[in-house]
Amino acid sequence: MEELNRNNFFSRARLNVLLFIATFFTTYYVDGIWYSVTIMTILLAHEMGHFFMCRKYGVESTMPYFLPLPFPPFGTFGAVIKMKGLIPNKRALFDIGATGPLMGLVFAIPAIFIGLHLSDVHPVPTDDSQYLGLGEPILFSFISKLVIGPLPEGMDIYLHPVAFAGWAGLFVTALNLLPIGQLDGGHIMYALLGKKSNIVYKIGIIIFCAIAIFMYPGWMVFAVLLLIFGFRHPAPTDEITALDPKRKILGIILIIIFFVSFTPVPLRF
Repeated sequence: MEELNRNNFFSRARLNVLLFIATFFTTYYVDGIWYSVTIMTILLAHEMGHFFMCRKYGVESTMPYFLPLPFPPFGTFGAVIKMKGLIPNKRALFDIGATGPLMGLVFAIPAIFIGLHLSDVHPVPTDDSQYLGLGEPILFSFISKLVIGPLPEGMDIYLHPVAFAGWAGLFVTALNLLPIGQLDGGHIMYALLGKKSNIVYKIGIIIFCAIAIFMYPGWMVFAVLLLIFGFRHPAPTDEITALDPKRKILGIILIIIFFVSFTPVPLRF
């Protein structure tokens, strides 16, 4: 029986392993081994945070599916898990939603510090046809000033691949913490506010669509997905049990983390 269970596990995990390997190669192709190892570590930590919390609360879920993309700048669409079971209560919903971003940040923030130490400062090229500018979230900018200091006029940081992976980790964290629908931020908001979170979802989608229209058209596809899927959130089995004060405080901290990690215009070509 144990041998049968082991075989069933490997059979179910075959696609996960193949996608993991494919994503390693696509991220390696985009920016080399250091970027690949770092960004995949951040993504894996994020999704395994969700996975182990699902296991803790008896919520059936898949192993992480990595999403390869053989094109710059990221080489991947990220990673996801799919929850199949009912979530028992708001505390479980909060813990499942919050642990992913927190575990990702555990690796993303050190990656930014280490990567910035390895990065170089050069003049901004006069020919910007091959120049990719990155929007700087408040948190990334703060760490940059700690590590490198203020930049002289006309200078820019040429990020080491580890630093770029850390920046991408913040990017992924901010997207997941959008307080909308079934994103991590939507889970957290529902756990905090219950059905009143629908008001926050609607406001969040309107603001995000406005950013996509007026500031960064690159958000358009994601905005359409949010319009299709972002207005509803399945309720946990127990909606009566409220969050304890520690989780409420952590929820507020995660909302702050969203604001300091999000940048309306992430890429400037």
